[in-house]
Amino acid sequence: MDRYGTHDGDPVLERFHFLVNAPALFNAVATAVELRVFPFLAEHPHSGFEEIRVHTDMPAHQLRVLLQAVCSTGLLRRENGRYFNSDVAGALLASDDEDSWGHVVVGWKEVYYPAFAHMTKALKAGTNLALDSYPGDEPTLYQRLSRNPELEAVFHRAMSAFTLQSVDALVDREEFASVRRLLDVGGGDGTTSARLVARHPDLVSTVFDMPSVSKLGEDKAVADYPDRVELYPGDIFNDVFPVGADAVLFSHVLEIFSEDQILGLLKKAYASLPEGGKVFVYGYNVSDDETTGIFGARLGLYFNVLASGQGMAYPAGDYEDWLRRAGFGDVKTITGLPYEHGLTLGVK
Repeated sequence: MDRYGTHDGDPVLERFHFLVNAPALFNAVATAVELRVFPFLAEHPHSGFEEIRVHTDMPAHQLRVLLQAVCSTGLLRRENGRYFNSDVAGALLASDDEDSWGHVVVGWKEVYYPAFAHMTKALKAGTNLALDSYPGDEPTLYQRLSRNPELEAVFHRAMSAFTLQSVDALVDREEFASVRRLLDVGGGDGTTSARLVARHPDLVSTVFDMPSVSKLGEDKAVADYPDRVELYPGDIFNDVFPVGADAVLFSHVLEIFSEDQILGLLKKAYASLPEGGKVFVYGYNVSDDETTGIFGARLGLYFNVLASGQGMAYPAGDYEDWLRRAGFGDVKTITGLPYEHGLTLGVK
């Protein structure tokens, strides 16, 4: 035990040591993603240093530093002077598929993590001060990104990729089997709706989101399912919910906002549904005692520092209470879904 009362092998100490080095190591991994090191090694395993240098077109010394950093995370391995992907890197970072963690890493590097330098001031001020880095006077990141289509596309590519890591746990739920018309509120580029209609052949989905975001769905969900996914551009707070749905889905939406805003959206969902209509609330849940959940912790900080100035990965009990207050019955939560997700349901 040292003078601080810690000792080698203490898991909290080990996590602390990794944590204080993590910002630099994360950016090293992001750089390797942007330089396509992982796809290169997937195609050319056990490449030597010079082969990687030619591929990346980097100065030798700087590449040496980068490779040492990425190897220290365990994502790359080196044996006899040759490099190859770990199993994790091969599975998560070596492809350009829609669900590649490479898209997530780049999106977090470009949008999420620069904002955290403003955390102390933003949390003390009670508002998302990091938003000042983006032009415009709109109150949320999502609105201001519409002024930068290139960055907006990077952001939603990352959102879609991360959604695809967990969405099968949602779309496979038997509760969707009886739904015929779904309203996907804040459904982004339609990634979730596309998976749902693919899984449930009798389902048609309407994606309700901002006009600039809906436009991203034209070449994606709508292109893949032109007769079963439709776009409804608008403002989810100020515009009336379209009628005709027998279920409303809030996937990764309500957590962005305050209690009053969430209640308002749930009441609009209740008003738009017929008797027996269902509501689905899908997203991150922190533990009931609000002490665990690293994905939820990151998300809550991002919301408050940059995205909206409020919200968090609420405990499931909060959603259950809000659904009942909005008028829904038969409220329950399915827990234990991937990446700290939960699904809370209610019936009108």
